[in-house]
Amino acid sequence: MIFNISELPNIDFTQVCETSADTVRKSVDETKTFVKWDNIIPQCVVDLTTKEGPYTYDEIIAILDTPEWTNPSGSMMP
Repeated sequence: MIFNISELPNIDFTQVCETSADTVRKSVDETKTFVKWDNIIPQCVVDLTTKEGPYTYDEIIAILDTPEWTNPSGSMMP
């Protein structure tokens, strides 16, 4: 699920595959991020107000390969 960075404090990192707000991947402009989970969508993700998705693995890979998520030089921003 993709969502605005401003909602990161709402994520319960015990319910998603990412480990913390400091380790999530961000869009190039650092306004969006995403989380993934196993099985049922966690309530903290359901409650997000800026969410886009959910996406399948293939869909998210295609999205992350766009200029919004990968800078023009081909490397991710820190």
